[in-house]
Amino acid sequence: QVQLVESGGGLVQAGGSLRLSCAASERIFSINAMGWYRQTPGKQRDLVARISSGGRINYADSVKGRFTIYRDTAKNTVYLQMASLKPEDTAVYYCNAELGVVPYWGQGTQVTVSS
Repeated sequence: QVQLVESGGGLVQAGGSLRLSCAASERIFSINAMGWYRQTPGKQRDLVARISSGGRINYADSVKGRFTIYRDTAKNTVYLQMASLKPEDTAVYYCNAELGVVPYWGQGTQVTVSS
């Protein structure tokens, strides 16, 4: 079982930057992939960025060129660096880890971008 602890959310003005962190209780290389999803009220949870154990990275089209996902294997931590934030990026961001076919989720962290 994997425990995920997120941090780094908050309130920022449009055009600003934030960095989210997700610390995993397991070694990252034992996890198939880790990623960040986001959800707004009444909508489904959507993929923002994902990095596989082999280093393959996927981004949602809406964040390409603005967000960067990367990892620190020594700290078992995955980060999401968010730049040029827009009001439409406002959401609860969830860290996700895929261990085999089982997904694990963090508690979520609120990101609010004011216009």
